Formats: sequence, structure tokens, C-alpha cells
Amino acid sequence: MGIPLLDLKAQYLELKDELDAATHDVMSNAAFIGGPKVKAIEEAIAAYCGTEYAVACANGTDALFLIMAGLGITRGDEVITTPFTFFATVEAIRHVGAVPVFVDIEPGTYNMDVAQIEAVITDKTRAIMPVHIFGQCVDMDPLLEIAERHDLVVVEDACQAIGATYKGKRAGSLAKAAAFSFFPSKNLGCAGDGGIITTDDAELAARCRKLAQHGTSKKYYHDEFGTNSRLDSLQAAILLVKLPHLDSWNGQRAAGAAIYGELLADLAELELPVAREYGDSVYHLYIVKTETPEVAARIMAAMGEAGIGTALYYPLALHEQEAMEKLPNWVRPSLPVAESCNNSTFALPCFPGITREQIEEVVAVVKGALA
Repeated sequence: MGIPLLDLKAQYLELKDELDAATHDVMSNAAFIGGPKVKAIEEAIAAYCGTEYAVACANGTDALFLIMAGLGITRGDEVITTPFTFFATVEAIRHVGAVPVFVDIEPGTYNMDVAQIEAVITDKTRAIMPVHIFGQCVDMDPLLEIAERHDLVVVEDACQAIGATYKGKRAGSLAKAAAFSFFPSKNLGCAGDGGIITTDDAELAARCRKLAQHGTSKKYYHDEFGTNSRLDSLQAAILLVKLPHLDSWNGQRAAGAAIYGELLADLAELELPVAREYGDSVYHLYIVKTETPEVAARIMAAMGEAGIGTALYYPLALHEQEAMEKLPNWVRPSLPVAESCNNSTFALPCFPGITREQIEEVVAVVKGALA
């Protein structure tokens, strides 16, 4: 049967009776848009993350966009972020007309290098958007200190990091606002697209909610142009079933990561992920790096032949993407750490329920490819 990169079928079977009942309840009541399930997941996520408010929306990309729009970030503004993440991060910045400004990343964590932020701040900089990549929080205290000193707003892209902690606080509660994704492969995933915004700012929460509903807070009365970004009740019902299991699932991911760390420690050819002491990673992905793309390709080919799931994360850094070349006056920065990851960083299976025997099988294939 092989070993998948993520076993969503097993997760469904684990909760089949509860999930089937929850979706049947929504269908039988025909409450598809809004309603008690959506309100309940908003309240549950706010409580889980430790924020005053949560605003559900259609997906994680919209969550980032709505925050940007809600903050009034607009054309000509600059937003500092990372070049090593999914493209949605820069899409959200561009959709409000702002310009992404990149800083390089740390080796090992793949998070943005906070020490490089101050050097790229200009009089156009409005915000910093750290991405808690692969489930580990960015070092937020020095980042927040820089932001305060320069009067900048900080928005967490926490789409891969629900449940991660930084000095005892959960991702999503560390800045002005945060965005989460409930894409099926996320640590807390629904059965399609879904997203949510967390914040302690009542005004921002209300504005994001209004923008997500066509710019209206009273039906058929619109005081600005918004968009249509709603979390379906079916997805909310699924998330409500899964949320109580999230901490256990994250713990199982961390346990799997620890086994990989033990079994791969003697491989000089692989750079293993670095875990910072300031918090707990939720290992959305367990990423390893090789010195060259050719070595990564050899290992991944061997995994494929053995029926083991894997994927590149990411084949090309954001500042090197073709779309960036279309920005006015774009000058590609030199970001050597991020560029060194191109086609060289890939995932090993590390999902809730993965067994030591499965991990040992993966490790044997990896070592065999390097022999």
C-alpha cells in the first residue's frame, strides 16, 4: 500500500461516525451559509488561539487579503515578508496593490531572518508579514520590537501553524491579526477550502467581516466594495468535529519528527529541520534539505519507486517567480539562503498516526538512495 505523505483517509475513518453525523445535520437542516456552525467554529478558534475575535472566510488566501484590506494597506505601500512560502502570501499583498519586499530566511527553520528586516524598511513600508513556515513560529519578540520602533503593523501568516506556540502563546495571538487556512492538508483541515482570521482588534474584526460579505453589515446596504468570502456551514461542521483532536494530532506529528531526528542524525548529506527552543512546532511538514537538487531528485525518485509520498517545498523561491518580473520597477534581490533551497528541500511523511515502522521504512529508502 505504500506510505502516503499525508493520510487523510485514515483521519476520516478515525472520526467517520462523528463527521457523517455532523454533515448530515447540516444537510437535514439546510443551513448552508452562515448560521450556528460557522459562529461556533469562530468562537472555538478564538478560544483555542487565545484571541478576542475570529472571522471565518472562504480560504487562507482570502484571510490574508481581508486583513490587508481591513488595515487599509493599499497601492504603493510595501509589506516585508519571506520569499520561502506558498504564493498566496504575496498574492494577498498584491491584491490590495501593495508591493512585497523580501528578506532572506534562516537555515534550518526556513523562517524569515528577522535580523535582516530593518535593512529593507523604507518610508513606504506599512507592514511585516512573517510566515510560520512548516508549523514553527518566527522569532516574534525582536520582530515586534522592530515593528513598534518603526510604527509598522505585523500580520501573521499562520496558515501552516495552527497550534504552534511561541513563549507560551499560540500562533494567531502574537500580532495585530493572523490568517489560518483549513485546506484539507493542513493540520486542521476541512473537506475543501476554508480560512479564518484571528485578532484582538474589534474594529479590524468587524471590517474584515464586512469586507468578506460584499462590504455590508446590513443586508442590501453597502458602504464599500468588498468580496464574497464565506466559510460554508458544512466545512464549519467538519472543523468542529476535528478541532478537539488537533493537539493530539500535532503531538503525533512532533513524535514522528523526533523519530526522524534520531534515525537520520548520522546522515551528513541531509540537513534536518531545526527546532527553536522558544516554542513548539506542529510539523505541518517535515522538511529535509540536500546539498544539490540532483541529490534531492535521486532520493525522491527512490521514494516514489517504493510507494512513499513526498513533494518539493518549494521548487522556486517567490522572488524568482515569473509573476514578480511583471511588477513595475521590480529589481530581483539576492537572497542566497532561500535560493539554495530551490529543488533541494522536500517532505518526508510525518502525519498523525504514522508509526515507527513506517518511519523506519522511509529512512531505509532515503539511506539506500544515498549509499
